[in-house]
Amino acid sequence: MTIAKPDLIEGMAKGMAVLESFDTERQRLNATLAAGRTGLTRAAARRHLLTLAHLGYLETDGSYYWLSSKVLRFSGNYFSSARLPRALQPTLDRLSIQAQESFSAVVLDGDEVVIVARSGNDRNPDAIGAGRVIAYGLHMGARLPAHATSTGRILLAAKTKKSFNEWMKGRHLQRITPFTTVDARSFHGVIEQVRKQDYCIVNEEHELGVQALAVPLRNSKGLTVAALNVVASHHRTSAAEMQRSLLPLLLNAARELGPLL
Repeated sequence: MTIAKPDLIEGMAKGMAVLESFDTERQRLNATLAAGRTGLTRAAARRHLLTLAHLGYLETDGSYYWLSSKVLRFSGNYFSSARLPRALQPTLDRLSIQAQESFSAVVLDGDEVVIVARSGNDRNPDAIGAGRVIAYGLHMGARLPAHATSTGRILLAAKTKKSFNEWMKGRHLQRITPFTTVDARSFHGVIEQVRKQDYCIVNEEHELGVQALAVPLRNSKGLTVAALNVVASHHRTSAAEMQRSLLPLLLNAARELGPLL
């Protein structure tokens, strides 16, 4: 969404930029680091850090700052009130019981995908590691790189070719595993193939030993609003087996969910 410049509260935008500058790479920031990550001056970054700490969204030792649990209010309110997660959850639960695998639904946010609904199968004794989620970081609200994930590629393929080219312009595709596609021309080919087949299988490109299969979730107008995927161990099932046994489940679920989206 775009708004007129007079309607933009720049102070709020800068404060949100400071909050978003905290991530897994930098859990703790001082004014200098925050300034470098947001493009603010050090003095402005310091004022925003102090204000956010005063409001309870950051904690500090007087020099460095880190996120407090209060920021979870935003995600908690989203998951409890947003229509999309509530519409998807029963289907994800049913799929997990039916297939004994871990299913998720995600949306695209910039160069990442965000998990907005999920249903894991932690009781499966054959899962990778007893009692843990199959793929690293597979939890509600988790943010994963779009280029290396099945859901990310589905959502990128849903863009127009012009929009996708703009997304790719000047972008460096990070190598996460030895199998991650990082060459721009090759990645264009991957996305074109996803457009043609309308599903995506990614094998060990985001995490070694893990493969994922995804399909688009389209609303009644035919617009892709999210992606649905299943994640499984590379050692327990092959990509061909996922395509044979799990792809029909995902496609049927996507058709059933369409009118609800």
